[in-house]
Amino acid sequence: MAPFCTAHRALAALREDLAGEVLAPGDAGYDDARAVFNARIDRRPAVIARCAHAADVVRAVRFGRELDLRIAVRGGGHGVAGTALGDGALVVDLRRMHRVAVDPPAEAVRVEGGATMRHLDRATQPYGLATTGARASTTGVAGFVLGGGTGWLDRAFGLAADNLLGVELVTADAERVHANADENPELFWALHGGGGNFGIATALTLELHELPRFSVVLLLCPPASGPAAVRAFRDVVRGGPDALGGAVLYLTGPPVDFVPRERVGTLLCAVLLTYAGGADALRTLAAPLLALPHLAELAGDLPYAEAQCLFDAPPGLRGHWSAECLTGLPEEAVDAFCARADTMPVPTGSRHTLFPQGGAVAAGPHEYPLAHRDAAFTAHPSAAWADPADDERAAGWVRDVRAALRPWSTGDVPLNLVGDEGPERVRAGLGAGNTLRLEKVKRRYDPDNVFRFNHNIRPV
Repeated sequence: MAPFCTAHRALAALREDLAGEVLAPGDAGYDDARAVFNARIDRRPAVIARCAHAADVVRAVRFGRELDLRIAVRGGGHGVAGTALGDGALVVDLRRMHRVAVDPPAEAVRVEGGATMRHLDRATQPYGLATTGARASTTGVAGFVLGGGTGWLDRAFGLAADNLLGVELVTADAERVHANADENPELFWALHGGGGNFGIATALTLELHELPRFSVVLLLCPPASGPAAVRAFRDVVRGGPDALGGAVLYLTGPPVDFVPRERVGTLLCAVLLTYAGGADALRTLAAPLLALPHLAELAGDLPYAEAQCLFDAPPGLRGHWSAECLTGLPEEAVDAFCARADTMPVPTGSRHTLFPQGGAVAAGPHEYPLAHRDAAFTAHPSAAWADPADDERAAGWVRDVRAALRPWSTGDVPLNLVGDEGPERVRAGLGAGNTLRLEKVKRRYDPDNVFRFNHNIRPV
Protein backbone atom coordinates (compact mmCIF):
# COMPACT_ATOMS: atom_id res chain seq x y z
CA MET A 1 0.00 0.00 0.00
CA ALA A 2 1.31 3.43 -0.92
CA PRO A 3 1.96 6.13 1.73
CA PHE A 4 -1.10 8.20 2.64
CA CYS A 5 0.01 11.40 0.86
CA THR A 6 0.83 9.51 -2.33
CA ALA A 7 -2.48 7.68 -2.23
CA HIS A 8 -4.38 10.91 -1.57
CA ARG A 9 -2.79 12.64 -4.57
CA ALA A 10 -3.39 9.60 -6.79
CA LEU A 11 -7.05 9.48 -5.77
CA ALA A 12 -7.49 13.18 -6.50
CA ALA A 13 -5.93 12.65 -9.94
CA LEU A 14 -8.22 9.69 -10.63
CA ARG A 15 -11.27 11.78 -9.73
CA GLU A 16 -10.06 14.44 -12.16
CA ASP A 17 -9.25 12.04 -15.00
CA LEU A 18 -12.21 9.67 -15.02
CA ALA A 19 -15.22 10.48 -17.18
CA GLY A 20 -17.16 8.31 -14.76
CA GLU A 21 -17.44 8.66 -11.00
CA VAL A 22 -14.95 7.83 -8.23
CA LEU A 23 -16.24 6.94 -4.78
CA ALA A 24 -14.34 6.36 -1.53
CA PRO A 25 -15.51 5.70 2.04
CA GLY A 26 -17.41 8.72 3.32
CA ASP A 27 -18.53 9.88 -0.12
CA ALA A 28 -22.24 10.26 -0.82
CA GLY A 29 -23.35 7.19 -2.76
CA TYR A 30 -20.50 4.97 -1.57
CA ASP A 31 -22.68 2.61 0.44
CA ASP A 32 -25.18 2.23 -2.39
CA ALA A 33 -22.35 1.57 -4.85
CA ARG A 34 -20.89 -1.21 -2.70
CA ALA A 35 -24.20 -3.03 -2.22
CA VAL A 36 -24.38 -6.27 -4.22
CA PHE A 37 -27.11 -8.75 -5.09
CA ASN A 38 -26.26 -11.09 -2.19
CA ALA A 39 -27.02 -9.29 1.08
CA ARG A 40 -24.66 -11.62 2.96
CA ILE A 41 -21.75 -9.74 1.35
CA ASP A 42 -20.73 -6.61 3.28
CA ARG A 43 -17.31 -5.41 2.14
CA ARG A 44 -15.72 -1.98 2.10
CA PRO A 45 -13.53 -1.26 -0.92
CA ALA A 46 -10.93 1.49 -0.71
CA VAL A 47 -12.07 2.98 -4.03
CA ILE A 48 -14.93 2.35 -6.45
CA ALA A 49 -14.27 3.54 -10.02
CA ARG A 50 -17.57 3.70 -11.89
CA CYS A 51 -16.18 3.70 -15.41
CA ALA A 52 -17.92 5.30 -18.39
CA HIS A 53 -15.84 3.72 -21.17
CA ALA A 54 -12.80 1.55 -21.85
CA ALA A 55 -10.36 4.44 -21.40
CA ASP A 56 -11.69 4.85 -17.86
CA VAL A 57 -10.99 1.17 -17.23
CA VAL A 58 -7.39 1.60 -18.41
CA ARG A 59 -6.95 4.61 -16.12
CA ALA A 60 -8.47 2.78 -13.15
CA VAL A 61 -6.22 -0.25 -13.58
CA ARG A 62 -3.16 1.99 -13.76
CA PHE A 63 -4.27 3.68 -10.55
CA GLY A 64 -4.69 0.34 -8.83
CA ARG A 65 -1.32 -0.96 -9.95
CA GLU A 66 0.48 2.26 -8.95
CA LEU A 67 -0.92 1.98 -5.41
CA ASP A 68 -0.54 -1.81 -5.25
CA LEU A 69 -4.26 -2.25 -4.65
CA ARG A 70 -6.05 -5.52 -5.20
CA ILE A 71 -8.52 -5.11 -8.06
CA ALA A 72 -12.06 -6.47 -8.17
CA VAL A 73 -14.28 -6.18 -11.24
CA ARG A 74 -18.00 -5.52 -11.13
CA GLY A 75 -19.95 -6.37 -14.26
CA GLY A 76 -23.69 -6.11 -14.69
CA GLY A 77 -25.06 -8.98 -12.66
CA HIS A 78 -25.25 -10.98 -9.49
CA GLY A 79 -22.44 -13.39 -8.71
CA VAL A 80 -23.36 -15.11 -5.46
CA ALA A 81 -19.83 -15.14 -3.97
CA GLY A 82 -19.57 -11.35 -3.96
CA THR A 83 -16.30 -11.35 -5.91
CA ALA A 84 -17.24 -7.93 -7.32
CA LEU A 85 -16.06 -6.46 -4.01
CA GLY A 86 -12.98 -6.69 -1.83
CA ASP A 87 -12.19 -5.07 1.51
CA GLY A 88 -9.59 -2.36 0.90
CA ALA A 89 -9.56 -3.08 -2.83
CA LEU A 90 -10.17 -1.05 -5.96
CA VAL A 91 -13.49 -1.97 -7.58
CA VAL A 92 -13.65 -1.35 -11.32
CA ASP A 93 -17.40 -0.95 -11.74
CA LEU A 94 -18.59 -1.39 -15.34
CA ARG A 95 -22.32 -0.95 -14.82
CA ARG A 96 -22.42 2.37 -16.69
CA MET A 97 -20.98 0.56 -19.70
CA HIS A 98 -24.06 -1.28 -20.94
CA ARG A 99 -24.40 -0.23 -24.56
CA VAL A 100 -25.45 -2.89 -27.08
CA ALA A 101 -24.88 -2.59 -30.86
CA VAL A 102 -26.66 -5.11 -33.09
CA ASP A 103 -25.36 -5.93 -36.60
CA PRO A 104 -28.31 -7.77 -38.19
CA PRO A 105 -26.65 -8.60 -41.55
CA ALA A 106 -23.69 -10.16 -39.75
CA GLU A 107 -25.97 -11.79 -37.14
CA ALA A 108 -23.66 -10.49 -34.44
CA VAL A 109 -23.88 -8.13 -31.48
CA ARG A 110 -21.32 -6.10 -29.53
CA VAL A 111 -22.14 -5.89 -25.82
CA GLU A 112 -20.29 -3.72 -23.30
CA GLY A 113 -18.96 -5.30 -20.13
CA GLY A 114 -21.56 -3.87 -17.75
CA ALA A 115 -24.64 -4.97 -19.69
CA THR A 116 -27.22 -7.38 -18.34
CA MET A 117 -29.33 -9.87 -20.23
CA ARG A 118 -32.16 -7.34 -20.21
CA HIS A 119 -29.99 -4.90 -22.18
CA LEU A 120 -28.91 -7.60 -24.64
CA ASP A 121 -32.23 -9.34 -25.24
CA ARG A 122 -34.27 -6.17 -25.67
CA ALA A 123 -31.75 -4.87 -28.22
CA THR A 124 -31.76 -8.02 -30.37
CA GLN A 125 -35.47 -8.86 -30.14
CA PRO A 126 -36.73 -6.30 -32.71
CA TYR A 127 -34.59 -8.06 -35.33
CA GLY A 128 -35.90 -11.54 -34.52
CA LEU A 129 -32.42 -12.50 -33.31
CA ALA A 130 -31.09 -13.90 -30.05
CA THR A 131 -28.19 -15.73 -28.49
CA THR A 132 -27.97 -18.02 -25.50
CA GLY A 133 -28.72 -16.01 -22.40
CA ALA A 134 -29.18 -16.93 -18.77
CA ARG A 135 -32.38 -17.84 -16.92
CA ALA A 136 -32.90 -14.33 -15.55
CA SER A 137 -32.84 -10.90 -17.17
CA THR A 138 -30.70 -9.47 -14.36
CA THR A 139 -27.67 -11.69 -15.08
CA GLY A 140 -24.55 -9.85 -16.26
CA VAL A 141 -23.59 -10.76 -19.82
CA ALA A 142 -19.80 -10.69 -19.53
CA GLY A 143 -19.39 -12.92 -16.49
CA PHE A 144 -22.08 -15.26 -17.79
CA VAL A 145 -20.47 -15.73 -21.20
CA LEU A 146 -16.86 -15.97 -20.02
CA GLY A 147 -17.86 -18.55 -17.42
CA GLY A 148 -19.58 -20.78 -19.98
CA GLY A 149 -23.20 -19.76 -19.89
CA THR A 150 -26.21 -22.09 -19.75
CA GLY A 151 -29.76 -20.85 -20.33
CA TRP A 152 -33.13 -21.48 -21.97
CA LEU A 153 -31.62 -21.51 -25.48
CA ASP A 154 -28.48 -23.57 -24.90
CA ARG A 155 -29.89 -26.83 -26.29
CA ALA A 156 -30.74 -24.94 -29.48
CA PHE A 157 -27.76 -22.58 -29.84
CA GLY A 158 -25.05 -24.01 -27.57
CA LEU A 159 -23.50 -22.58 -24.44
CA ALA A 160 -23.06 -18.82 -24.38
CA ALA A 161 -19.28 -19.21 -24.71
CA ASP A 162 -19.81 -21.24 -27.88
CA ASN A 163 -21.26 -18.06 -29.40
CA LEU A 164 -18.33 -15.85 -28.42
CA LEU A 165 -16.74 -14.19 -31.48
CA GLY A 166 -14.38 -11.75 -29.80
CA VAL A 167 -13.44 -9.97 -26.57
CA GLU A 168 -12.03 -6.51 -25.92
CA LEU A 169 -9.92 -6.74 -22.78
CA VAL A 170 -7.91 -4.50 -20.46
CA THR A 171 -5.05 -6.54 -19.03
CA ALA A 172 -3.28 -6.31 -15.68
CA ASP A 173 -0.69 -4.06 -17.38
CA ALA A 174 -3.50 -1.65 -18.34
CA GLU A 175 -3.11 -2.58 -22.00
CA ARG A 176 -6.07 -2.91 -24.34
CA VAL A 177 -6.04 -6.16 -26.31
CA HIS A 178 -8.43 -7.97 -28.63
CA ALA A 179 -8.92 -11.71 -28.62
CA ASN A 180 -10.65 -13.75 -31.30
CA ALA A 181 -9.99 -16.83 -33.39
CA ASP A 182 -7.22 -15.04 -35.32
CA GLU A 183 -5.88 -12.49 -32.84
CA ASN A 184 -4.44 -13.79 -29.56
CA PRO A 185 -6.09 -17.19 -30.14
CA GLU A 186 -4.70 -18.79 -26.97
CA LEU A 187 -6.22 -16.03 -24.85
CA PHE A 188 -9.46 -16.42 -26.80
CA TRP A 189 -9.48 -20.13 -25.97
CA ALA A 190 -8.95 -19.39 -22.27
CA LEU A 191 -11.84 -16.93 -22.22
CA HIS A 192 -14.23 -19.79 -23.05
CA GLY A 193 -14.71 -20.75 -19.41
CA GLY A 194 -11.77 -19.05 -17.68
CA GLY A 195 -13.88 -16.07 -16.62
CA GLY A 196 -12.29 -12.83 -15.48
CA ASN A 197 -8.87 -14.27 -14.74
CA PHE A 198 -7.07 -12.66 -17.68
CA GLY A 199 -8.31 -9.08 -17.68
CA ILE A 200 -11.37 -6.86 -17.65
CA ALA A 201 -13.75 -7.51 -20.54
CA THR A 202 -14.90 -4.08 -21.67
CA ALA A 203 -16.89 -5.53 -24.60
CA LEU A 204 -17.82 -8.88 -26.14
CA THR A 205 -18.97 -9.75 -29.64
CA LEU A 206 -21.47 -12.60 -29.81
CA GLU A 207 -23.03 -14.63 -32.59
CA LEU A 208 -26.79 -14.22 -33.01
CA HIS A 209 -29.36 -16.73 -34.29
CA GLU A 210 -32.74 -16.31 -35.89
CA LEU A 211 -35.49 -16.54 -33.29
CA PRO A 212 -38.69 -15.15 -34.84
CA ARG A 213 -40.90 -16.96 -32.30
CA PHE A 214 -40.45 -18.24 -28.78
CA SER A 215 -43.07 -20.04 -26.69
CA VAL A 216 -43.51 -21.50 -23.22
CA VAL A 217 -45.67 -23.89 -21.26
CA LEU A 218 -45.63 -23.24 -17.52
CA LEU A 219 -47.48 -25.51 -15.11
CA LEU A 220 -47.86 -25.22 -11.35
CA CYS A 221 -48.32 -28.50 -9.51
CA PRO A 222 -48.73 -29.45 -5.86
CA PRO A 223 -45.42 -30.73 -4.46
CA ALA A 224 -46.81 -34.25 -4.11
CA SER A 225 -47.05 -34.36 -7.91
CA GLY A 226 -43.40 -33.39 -8.27
CA PRO A 227 -41.95 -36.84 -8.99
CA ALA A 228 -44.49 -37.49 -11.74
CA ALA A 229 -43.87 -34.03 -13.19
CA VAL A 230 -40.09 -34.51 -13.20
CA ARG A 231 -40.40 -37.89 -14.93
CA ALA A 232 -42.77 -36.52 -17.56
CA PHE A 233 -40.50 -33.51 -18.12
CA ARG A 234 -37.46 -35.77 -18.46
CA ASP A 235 -39.16 -37.96 -21.05
CA VAL A 236 -40.59 -35.05 -23.05
CA VAL A 237 -37.24 -33.30 -23.34
CA ARG A 238 -35.35 -36.53 -24.01
CA GLY A 239 -37.68 -37.35 -26.90
CA GLY A 240 -37.97 -33.80 -28.22
CA PRO A 241 -35.93 -31.63 -30.57
CA ASP A 242 -32.94 -29.52 -29.56
CA ALA A 243 -35.15 -26.44 -29.75
CA LEU A 244 -36.93 -27.71 -26.62
CA GLY A 245 -35.65 -26.77 -23.17
CA GLY A 246 -36.86 -25.64 -19.78
CA ALA A 247 -36.64 -26.69 -16.16
CA VAL A 248 -38.47 -28.16 -13.20
CA LEU A 249 -38.21 -26.06 -10.07
CA TYR A 250 -39.68 -26.08 -6.60
CA LEU A 251 -40.38 -22.60 -5.25
CA THR A 252 -42.52 -20.61 -2.86
CA GLY A 253 -45.77 -19.59 -4.55
CA PRO A 254 -45.46 -15.86 -5.32
CA PRO A 255 -48.36 -13.38 -4.86
CA VAL A 256 -49.26 -13.02 -8.54
CA ASP A 257 -52.56 -13.56 -10.37
CA PHE A 258 -51.33 -16.77 -11.96
CA VAL A 259 -50.96 -18.48 -8.55
CA PRO A 260 -54.10 -19.61 -6.70
CA ARG A 261 -54.52 -17.41 -3.64
CA GLU A 262 -54.50 -20.32 -1.20
CA ARG A 263 -51.15 -21.48 -2.64
CA VAL A 264 -49.31 -18.18 -2.19
CA GLY A 265 -46.48 -18.64 0.31
CA THR A 266 -46.56 -22.45 0.07
CA LEU A 267 -44.26 -24.91 -1.66
CA LEU A 268 -45.09 -25.52 -5.33
CA CYS A 269 -43.54 -27.50 -8.16
CA ALA A 270 -43.28 -25.51 -11.40
CA VAL A 271 -42.63 -27.14 -14.76
CA LEU A 272 -41.43 -24.89 -17.56
CA LEU A 273 -41.01 -25.98 -21.16
CA THR A 274 -39.38 -23.48 -23.50
CA TYR A 275 -39.32 -23.76 -27.27
CA ALA A 276 -37.46 -21.89 -30.00
CA GLY A 277 -40.58 -21.90 -32.14
CA GLY A 278 -44.35 -21.41 -32.03
CA ALA A 279 -46.89 -22.34 -29.38
CA ASP A 280 -48.87 -24.86 -31.49
CA ALA A 281 -45.84 -27.10 -31.96
CA LEU A 282 -44.92 -26.72 -28.29
CA ARG A 283 -48.39 -27.76 -27.14
CA THR A 284 -48.04 -30.95 -29.14
CA LEU A 285 -44.63 -31.68 -27.62
CA ALA A 286 -45.91 -30.84 -24.13
CA ALA A 287 -49.02 -33.08 -24.31
CA PRO A 288 -47.79 -35.62 -21.70
CA LEU A 289 -47.13 -32.80 -19.24
CA LEU A 290 -50.38 -31.01 -19.94
CA ALA A 291 -52.22 -34.25 -19.16
CA LEU A 292 -50.88 -34.23 -15.59
CA PRO A 293 -53.07 -32.78 -12.83
CA HIS A 294 -51.98 -29.21 -12.17
CA LEU A 295 -53.11 -26.13 -10.30
CA ALA A 296 -52.46 -23.51 -12.96
CA GLU A 297 -51.29 -23.29 -16.56
CA LEU A 298 -49.78 -20.69 -18.86
CA ALA A 299 -49.11 -21.59 -22.47
CA GLY A 300 -48.46 -19.60 -25.60
CA ASP A 301 -46.07 -17.45 -27.56
CA LEU A 302 -43.99 -15.16 -25.39
CA PRO A 303 -41.23 -12.82 -26.55
CA TYR A 304 -37.90 -14.25 -25.47
CA ALA A 305 -36.93 -11.06 -23.62
CA GLU A 306 -40.13 -11.38 -21.57
CA ALA A 307 -39.56 -15.08 -20.88
CA GLN A 308 -36.17 -14.15 -19.45
CA CYS A 309 -37.98 -12.21 -16.70
CA LEU A 310 -40.22 -15.08 -15.52
CA PHE A 311 -37.95 -16.09 -12.66
CA ASP A 312 -36.10 -12.87 -11.89
CA ALA A 313 -35.14 -12.73 -8.23
CA PRO A 314 -35.18 -9.43 -6.32
CA PRO A 315 -31.88 -8.07 -4.99
CA GLY A 316 -31.28 -7.61 -1.29
CA LEU A 317 -31.80 -11.20 -0.13
CA ARG A 318 -29.10 -13.37 1.41
CA GLY A 319 -27.94 -16.09 -0.94
CA HIS A 320 -26.07 -19.37 -1.28
CA TRP A 321 -26.00 -21.40 -4.51
CA SER A 322 -24.41 -24.51 -5.87
CA ALA A 323 -24.86 -27.12 -8.59
CA GLU A 324 -24.39 -30.78 -9.33
CA CYS A 325 -24.06 -32.13 -12.88
CA LEU A 326 -25.78 -35.48 -13.37
CA THR A 327 -24.97 -38.42 -15.63
CA GLY A 328 -28.68 -39.02 -16.12
CA LEU A 329 -31.97 -38.99 -14.30
CA PRO A 330 -32.93 -42.55 -13.32
CA GLU A 331 -35.90 -43.15 -11.05
CA GLU A 332 -33.81 -43.07 -7.88
CA ALA A 333 -32.30 -39.71 -8.82
CA VAL A 334 -35.76 -38.27 -9.47
CA ASP A 335 -36.88 -39.39 -6.02
CA ALA A 336 -33.74 -38.00 -4.37
CA PHE A 337 -34.15 -34.64 -6.10
CA CYS A 338 -37.83 -34.29 -5.19
CA ALA A 339 -37.30 -35.39 -1.58
CA ARG A 340 -34.90 -32.49 -1.00
CA ALA A 341 -37.71 -30.05 -1.82
CA ASP A 342 -39.37 -31.02 1.47
CA THR A 343 -36.55 -29.38 3.44
CA MET A 344 -36.15 -26.28 1.26
CA PRO A 345 -36.69 -23.13 3.36
CA VAL A 346 -40.24 -21.91 2.67
CA PRO A 347 -41.50 -19.22 2.39
CA THR A 348 -38.31 -17.71 0.97
CA GLY A 349 -36.93 -16.82 -2.45
CA SER A 350 -35.17 -20.20 -2.64
CA ARG A 351 -35.44 -22.40 -5.74
CA HIS A 352 -34.70 -26.08 -6.26
CA THR A 353 -34.05 -26.33 -10.00
CA LEU A 354 -33.34 -29.12 -12.44
CA PHE A 355 -32.59 -28.37 -16.08
CA PRO A 356 -31.55 -30.50 -19.07
CA GLN A 357 -28.42 -30.24 -21.15
CA GLY A 358 -27.76 -32.27 -24.30
CA GLY A 359 -28.59 -30.95 -27.77
CA ALA A 360 -26.21 -28.24 -28.96
CA VAL A 361 -24.51 -28.16 -25.54
CA ALA A 362 -23.25 -31.72 -25.92
CA ALA A 363 -22.56 -31.28 -29.63
CA GLY A 364 -20.52 -28.10 -29.11
CA PRO A 365 -16.74 -27.71 -29.29
CA HIS A 366 -15.12 -29.93 -26.66
CA GLU A 367 -11.73 -28.22 -26.82
CA TYR A 368 -12.84 -25.35 -24.56
CA PRO A 369 -12.32 -25.48 -20.76
CA LEU A 370 -15.98 -26.24 -20.03
CA ALA A 371 -15.96 -29.63 -18.37
CA HIS A 372 -19.70 -29.88 -17.68
CA ARG A 373 -20.71 -30.02 -21.35
CA ASP A 374 -21.50 -33.76 -21.39
CA ALA A 375 -23.83 -33.83 -18.37
CA ALA A 376 -27.41 -34.92 -19.06
CA PHE A 377 -29.00 -32.72 -16.38
CA THR A 378 -27.87 -30.15 -13.84
CA ALA A 379 -29.40 -29.67 -10.41
CA HIS A 380 -29.11 -26.11 -9.14
CA PRO A 381 -30.19 -25.50 -5.52
CA SER A 382 -30.24 -21.77 -4.86
CA ALA A 383 -31.16 -20.60 -1.38
CA ALA A 384 -32.33 -17.00 -0.99
CA TRP A 385 -33.63 -15.68 2.32
CA ALA A 386 -34.00 -12.50 4.35
CA ASP A 387 -33.32 -13.40 8.00
CA PRO A 388 -29.64 -13.81 9.04
CA ALA A 389 -30.85 -16.36 11.60
CA ASP A 390 -31.60 -18.68 8.66
CA ASP A 391 -28.04 -18.60 7.30
CA GLU A 392 -26.99 -22.06 8.42
CA ARG A 393 -30.33 -23.70 7.67
CA ALA A 394 -30.41 -22.32 4.12
CA ALA A 395 -26.76 -23.05 3.30
CA GLY A 396 -27.12 -26.49 4.87
CA TRP A 397 -30.04 -27.27 2.59
CA VAL A 398 -27.89 -26.50 -0.47
CA ARG A 399 -25.17 -28.83 0.84
CA ASP A 400 -27.77 -31.54 1.50
CA VAL A 401 -29.05 -31.36 -2.08
CA ARG A 402 -25.56 -31.88 -3.45
CA ALA A 403 -24.93 -34.78 -1.10
CA ALA A 404 -28.22 -36.48 -2.01
CA LEU A 405 -27.43 -36.31 -5.73
CA ARG A 406 -23.76 -37.22 -5.53
CA PRO A 407 -24.33 -40.89 -6.56
CA TRP A 408 -25.32 -39.61 -10.03
CA SER A 409 -22.81 -36.76 -10.25
CA THR A 410 -20.41 -36.44 -13.16
CA GLY A 411 -18.00 -34.58 -10.87
CA ASP A 412 -17.96 -31.61 -13.22
CA VAL A 413 -19.00 -28.09 -12.22
CA PRO A 414 -20.72 -25.25 -14.11
CA LEU A 415 -18.73 -22.49 -12.42
CA ASN A 416 -21.31 -19.79 -13.14
CA LEU A 417 -23.70 -21.57 -10.79
CA VAL A 418 -21.48 -21.93 -7.72
CA GLY A 419 -19.86 -19.62 -5.21
CA ASP A 420 -16.50 -20.00 -3.50
CA GLU A 421 -16.21 -23.78 -3.03
CA GLY A 422 -12.44 -24.11 -3.14
CA PRO A 423 -9.75 -24.80 -5.75
CA GLU A 424 -10.74 -28.42 -6.33
CA ARG A 425 -14.18 -27.37 -7.52
CA VAL A 426 -12.59 -24.75 -9.79
CA ARG A 427 -10.43 -27.46 -11.37
CA ALA A 428 -13.52 -29.64 -11.75
CA GLY A 429 -15.21 -26.77 -13.57
CA LEU A 430 -12.33 -26.12 -15.95
CA GLY A 431 -11.31 -29.74 -16.48
CA ALA A 432 -8.12 -31.25 -15.11
CA GLY A 433 -6.57 -31.50 -18.55
CA ASN A 434 -7.05 -27.77 -19.17
CA THR A 435 -5.66 -26.45 -15.91
CA LEU A 436 -1.97 -26.29 -16.81
CA ARG A 437 -2.72 -24.64 -20.16
CA LEU A 438 -4.91 -22.04 -18.43
CA GLU A 439 -2.23 -21.36 -15.84
CA LYS A 440 0.22 -20.58 -18.64
CA VAL A 441 -2.22 -18.13 -20.20
CA LYS A 442 -2.69 -16.57 -16.79
CA ARG A 443 1.09 -16.16 -16.42
CA ARG A 444 1.24 -14.46 -19.81
CA TYR A 445 -1.50 -11.91 -19.15
CA ASP A 446 -1.65 -11.62 -15.34
CA PRO A 447 1.59 -12.95 -13.78
CA ASP A 448 0.95 -11.18 -10.48
CA ASN A 449 -2.59 -12.57 -10.15
CA VAL A 450 -4.01 -9.05 -10.02
CA PHE A 451 -7.41 -10.41 -11.06
CA ARG A 452 -7.93 -12.88 -8.24
CA PHE A 453 -11.49 -12.05 -7.17
CA ASN A 454 -13.00 -14.89 -9.20
CA HIS A 455 -12.82 -18.65 -9.62
CA ASN A 456 -9.13 -18.13 -9.55
CA ILE A 457 -6.53 -19.61 -11.87
CA ARG A 458 -3.03 -19.12 -10.48
CA PRO A 459 -0.15 -18.23 -12.81
CA VAL A 460 2.62 -20.83 -13.12
